[in-house]
Amino acid sequence: MRNSSRSKVDPFIVMDVMEAARKAEEAGRHIIHMEVGQPSTGAPEAARRALAAALETDSLGYTVALGLPTLRKRIAQLYGEWYNVDLNPERVVITPGSSGAFILSFTALFDSGDRVGIGAPGYPSYRQILSALGMVPVDIETAPENRLQPVAADLRGQNLAGLMVASPANPTGTMLSKPALASLMEAAAEAGASFISDEIYHGLEYEAKAVTALEISDEAYVINSFSKYFSMTGWRVGWMVVPEDHVRTIERIAQNMFICAPHASQVAALAAMDCTEELQGNLAVYAKNRQLMLDGLPKAGFTKIAPPDGAFYVYADVSDLTQDSRAFAAEILEKAGVAVTPGLDFDPKRGATTLRFSYARSTTDIEEGLARLARFMAVRA
Repeated sequence: MRNSSRSKVDPFIVMDVMEAARKAEEAGRHIIHMEVGQPSTGAPEAARRALAAALETDSLGYTVALGLPTLRKRIAQLYGEWYNVDLNPERVVITPGSSGAFILSFTALFDSGDRVGIGAPGYPSYRQILSALGMVPVDIETAPENRLQPVAADLRGQNLAGLMVASPANPTGTMLSKPALASLMEAAAEAGASFISDEIYHGLEYEAKAVTALEISDEAYVINSFSKYFSMTGWRVGWMVVPEDHVRTIERIAQNMFICAPHASQVAALAAMDCTEELQGNLAVYAKNRQLMLDGLPKAGFTKIAPPDGAFYVYADVSDLTQDSRAFAAEILEKAGVAVTPGLDFDPKRGATTLRFSYARSTTDIEEGLARLARFMAVRA
């Protein structure tokens, strides 16, 4: 049978790196994982207990398409706790991970052929999901002097139907200040472009609190997830906040595309939201790992790095070391036993000279990984 033209999306290279690392481990090697943006911790203990109890008393069938009302209300409460934003729970939609929220957002806001701006470097699945839905992803080449984030001037002449930003960003970990985010949102509104804010790494900040787009305007789609701060990657549960007059549109699409997010995951997510002590303990580990990376990577020879304000990544310019980041990452895996992600995933134009390092694993792993990288680079020099 034939395939559609829109199915011709690029592979997610980090998944290929994970597979190469798995094969190396299967052959008996010990690999340090700095390639994947996944917490080494599991779901909080109370979340697991809540689900275990629910399994004994509840059939855990379909929920309504918008999600469990108790979870939507608790998420609205979170916006008051974290940002002092008074949010109507009716605007909260529970989704099958942030990926489900991307699909819902793009489907609700854009028509086939619409041009949607995304920052480069940026999360690769934005580009691939837009393409698969028949839309046109427009890479906005960001500059180091702008912390590798889009700025308002970048929107001029782009004829965009939408703009998507992430703060903290993947792969750089850089964040937008409130004035910078407000400037982007104002420029998008003036251009008639819908604004989507990916806030999946909120809660993982080290020196200043991340700003939500909802502090600035209600005329935005905000996407978040339980995958990162709440350490629930495989549970596939996230959320989005939309303007009140968009709720019914999203509900109709969600009913048909997904029916609902997994009921079991929603039960666990609700309990996870009150596990502050455990989650802040995880954050303390990331903070220690971040400092180890900021100290250790330059000593190993990776000297050109973006300032990681949040998330758990360091993005390095390695143009002085290679012009082929994919081959370089394969060499690091083979010779050092450290899995890292080539920048081609995040920036098709400039990614051949960049690497992303994740520090989401245990501190012991990060220390060992940095030692291996230092030895590898010393020999390579």
